[in-house]
Amino acid sequence: MLNCWLKNILIALLLASAATSSAQTPDHFRPPAVPLVTCDPYFSVWSMADRLTDDSTRHWTGTKQSMSSMIRIDGKAYRIMGNEPKNTPALPQTGLQVLPTRTIYDFERSGVHVTLTFMTPMLPQDLDVMARPVTYLTWEMRATDGKMHKVALYYDNTAELVVNKADQAVTWSHGTLGDLTVLRMGSQEQPVLAKKGDNLRIDWGYLYVAAPEVRGLQTVIASEAAAQGAFARGNPLPGTNDKRMPRAASDEWPVIAVTYDLGQVDAKPASRHLILAYDDLYSIEYMHTRLRPYWRRNGAEASKLLKESETDYQSLQEKCRDFDKDLMTDLTVVGGAKYAQVAALAFRQSLAAHKMVANSAGEPFFFPKENFSNGCIGTVDVIYPAAPILLFFNPRLLKASLVPLLDYASSGRWRFPFAPHDLGTYPLANGQVYGGGEKTERDQMPVEESGNMLLLMAALAKVDGNAGFAGKYWALLTRWAEYLKKAGLDPENQLCTDDFAGHLAHNANLSLKAILALDAYAMMCDMQGKQEDAALYRKTAQEFAAQWPKMADDGDHYRLAFDKPGTWSQKYNLVWDALLDLNLFPGEIARKEIAYYKTKQNRFGLPLDNRKAYTKLDWVVWTATLAENSSDFEAFISPVYDWVNETPSRVPLTDWYWTTDGKQAGFQARSVVGGVFIKMLSRPAVWEKWSRMAR
Repeated sequence: MLNCWLKNILIALLLASAATSSAQTPDHFRPPAVPLVTCDPYFSVWSMADRLTDDSTRHWTGTKQSMSSMIRIDGKAYRIMGNEPKNTPALPQTGLQVLPTRTIYDFERSGVHVTLTFMTPMLPQDLDVMARPVTYLTWEMRATDGKMHKVALYYDNTAELVVNKADQAVTWSHGTLGDLTVLRMGSQEQPVLAKKGDNLRIDWGYLYVAAPEVRGLQTVIASEAAAQGAFARGNPLPGTNDKRMPRAASDEWPVIAVTYDLGQVDAKPASRHLILAYDDLYSIEYMHTRLRPYWRRNGAEASKLLKESETDYQSLQEKCRDFDKDLMTDLTVVGGAKYAQVAALAFRQSLAAHKMVANSAGEPFFFPKENFSNGCIGTVDVIYPAAPILLFFNPRLLKASLVPLLDYASSGRWRFPFAPHDLGTYPLANGQVYGGGEKTERDQMPVEESGNMLLLMAALAKVDGNAGFAGKYWALLTRWAEYLKKAGLDPENQLCTDDFAGHLAHNANLSLKAILALDAYAMMCDMQGKQEDAALYRKTAQEFAAQWPKMADDGDHYRLAFDKPGTWSQKYNLVWDALLDLNLFPGEIARKEIAYYKTKQNRFGLPLDNRKAYTKLDWVVWTATLAENSSDFEAFISPVYDWVNETPSRVPLTDWYWTTDGKQAGFQARSVVGGVFIKMLSRPAVWEKWSRMAR
């Protein structure tokens, strides 16, 4: 224990020293879309423009969900968020930082500097805080010219945040909660969990805007034109709430509006904040049972959520600052400044593509949604690429993703010898819908999903230091290991996670997954004290591993498929050989592949394989992690950073794009971008440091 403690102290000192001398974050960073409100697949608002004032804010699907902000300086109004009202000029934007838990915009003109911060405290070590559907907006103003300036602030959001389509009717209310003024808005219909699918926005539950009582605060629910027009002209907001309700969200655009009159502002910063929160009442249906959001598991109501969020505001500001600083330092040390910036952008997106709910025992279930993929919920080959962010920060989150699948696969409904693909279509997790569903083996991913589940269970055993979690599902894991023994070395014509590329037989990368999964199962057998089984499965894995290089050999690299000479593909699955300390394959295989990949890169990165010029963001970073030195790793990351900075597709990070022109090929805002954190798992001391915080 003492040696471990000393080792961690030494590692921390080395990291701090390296951070001081490492390259700084690049001066200019232009994300394709900027995270603003990032809580879950429904409560997710982004800016998809260079400047926050260039366009309306939008849901991750691209549908307008308008939030606006203005500032009045010495009587003159400027926009600082949104492109309305058109006749009000924008305050020039002078800076943008995207950090793991915060997005920070800077603006300046007329002797006043404004900093607008969006903080979503997605702190994975604290599930109670992370599960709150809350984002804080904080404005900080200071004079820059040595003079005093009269300053007032304005915020509003339309009813678009509470409907799927703008012709749906909405209602609202206005009240107080202790020292908070609270405004609430929701759809009239309240069709709780009545829809399933991909390109949808929530239309049940309630949006809350809560503002602490301060001098100069005014709040109202009114038409957008009336509220914005009054502020821009220097007048107070309308004195009473609009009483014409229910009405369509698009009917004169009812808005929740908040203004602050700060009076005179000097060089000392003055700040104001408000809370955005969404109570969806019920979040997920699992096996035909409606589940509450995790924060509600002990009977909490929206009032408690808002009170606790306000009470914790100052401490969460400090925690988020410390979290962002420490994480950016370690990201930079491990992968370089460009890698750190890509990972920071991926952080909130990945976690916000999940929903955390409580099961009947009050334990967390963490469901991912396949955003702009097929809308599935609890997809195994989405959890697999996203797993690094969960393993790194809090393994309990990965367990919370896997348990619903493991329980489903253990039930009599799932009758196949391989692992399932999904649990349904979001937000209804009532059974597999992909391919043949529960009925046939048509278009299933048998080797893919079975290998994924075994590798992820082994990764959890490694970070836990025991296979107790795996032991709960041992019969199931054994069934999948037996299946891979029979079908994994040379897979038949089937789909893998890259199903957009179509069916492929004799898939060399899929074979790698199966072989490593068998050895991972052997590792868990050892941990379970099943030495005889461990020896048997390890022997099979070693025999398969000895055959693989001969079957895949293509001279200076290894093939896409065993029967296709002259082909190649990223062997991203090989990364688990080192991460799990399996050491099943000789290092020469990874070295040969890395050297070959360096000759195949395009302007914006390494293609997935020889068939098309598109790639997958997550797999590029997994492949780059095979590199034995930082210069090779950065050679693959640098084009990815350029792509993030230059892609013409202004959407939350897509993980599937063309390496030639940088355009989106498909998908956006998916959880799989959490896979970029796999590089952090390659540094055991760093992985232990962060995962231990959650324990």
